Amino acid sequence: MALEITDANFDELVAKSTKPVLLDFWAEWCGPCRMVGPVVEELSKDYADTAVVGKVNVDNNANISAMFGIRNIPTILFFKGGEVVDKQVGAVPKSVLDAKLKALL
Repeated sequence: MALEITDANFDELVAKSTKPVLLDFWAEWCGPCRMVGPVVEELSKDYADTAVVGKVNVDNNANISAMFGIRNIPTILFFKGGEVVDKQVGAVPKSVLDAKLKALL
């Protein structure tokens, strides 16, 4: 299951992670987010041992959203060594996210 990333645990789970991180910025009211959600959950199982897969509810975590200038959701950020190295805005097939995550391993 994807981790719930919050303003409080972002540094510990994302910024200091030694593994690549996929971070899905979403909201309950966002239709495309509901399409991407199950894909993110699948990726969290597929990469359970090799990457961190998390979700940020933008309505509840304004600090993280502001830090990365999230204006459209879903937005998925990819981190390596605590830095953003790739970005995907909008709903895309699992294969696109899978390829981006694989490239970071």
